[in-house]
Amino acid sequence: MARNLELGALGEDLAVEHLVARGLVVLARNWRCRYGEVDVIAQVGDAVVFVEVKTRSGRGYGTPAEAVTHAKQVRIRRLAALWLREQERRWPRVRFDVVSVVLAPGCEPELTHLEAVF
Repeated sequence: MARNLELGALGEDLAVEHLVARGLVVLARNWRCRYGEVDVIAQVGDAVVFVEVKTRSGRGYGTPAEAVTHAKQVRIRRLAALWLREQERRWPRVRFDVVSVVLAPGCEPELTHLEAVF
């Protein structure tokens, strides 16, 4: 389990570096409430972006992004609604992204950013 947590943390760090390099401003990482967690909440222009980061050590079970099932999407939308209710600012646009990270042993990290995918 510790290995998976380390892998996930490294993937999330790489994803945040990527998002910042693309001009997004990170508002929160690992935002939690009693119903779950959102990996990254960021801002780009007038939009708030909820980002799910999935990291795998290979593609033996498909791409990391394929692990963001419909049920996971519904949960993230609910969490986003809770986060938005807590904010003083009102956001005219909301977007849901997935960042897929493959960290195969002996290979360069492979990152794919899917914007507005659900």
